[in-house]
Amino acid sequence: MYNLLRKELRLAAHPSLYVFMAMGALVLIPAYPYGMVFFFGGLGVFQTVMFGRETRDVFYTALLPVRKGDGVRGKILLAVFSQLTQLALSLPFALLRTFYMVEGNPAGIEVNAAYYGFGLTLYGLFNLVFFTRFYRTAYQAGVSFLLALIPLALGIVAMEAAVHFPGMGWLDSVAGPDLVRQIPILVLGILVYIASNLLACRLGERNFSRVDL
Repeated sequence: MYNLLRKELRLAAHPSLYVFMAMGALVLIPAYPYGMVFFFGGLGVFQTVMFGRETRDVFYTALLPVRKGDGVRGKILLAVFSQLTQLALSLPFALLRTFYMVEGNPAGIEVNAAYYGFGLTLYGLFNLVFFTRFYRTAYQAGVSFLLALIPLALGIVAMEAAVHFPGMGWLDSVAGPDLVRQIPILVLGILVYIASNLLACRLGERNFSRVDL
């Protein structure tokens, strides 16, 4: 899988994927809906898969001395790598914002533990829907993206809107006691992300095994 990931990063990844990895820096922008960071992460995966469709990357990978299902795992591994890298790169900017900028985000949720928990959940759902649907044909990237965009967009809207409801202000805080309350959301997000990607691998491999290349 390490060699497959190297192949994906060197040959299959669309250049925009690396640009969207750096979008975590958007958390420094005041009064910005930071949920858009997750949209860009999903968009980068879509553009990479569409780029691979046009360059016949699926067919090329199937010719390599690997199992057919390993092509699915490699593509999902690339998505996981790009998403986790994006979140990791955003952490220094989140800390900079916390220590040197005014607390609170009038546009939506603040960058805190709950934010990352929600983001991991949204990424997990996006990968599950997108890759499961795409590998039914290994061709229809656009339709797969539109379907995966539904839970992603609804989740972003719900996340940004939740902090404006009475009694939910702790979701928009970086104070110590509120961060402790947010830890279960972060842990749940990690679990959902892991489970969703494992399920995406299994369903994607099953669907791809029925595709006649």
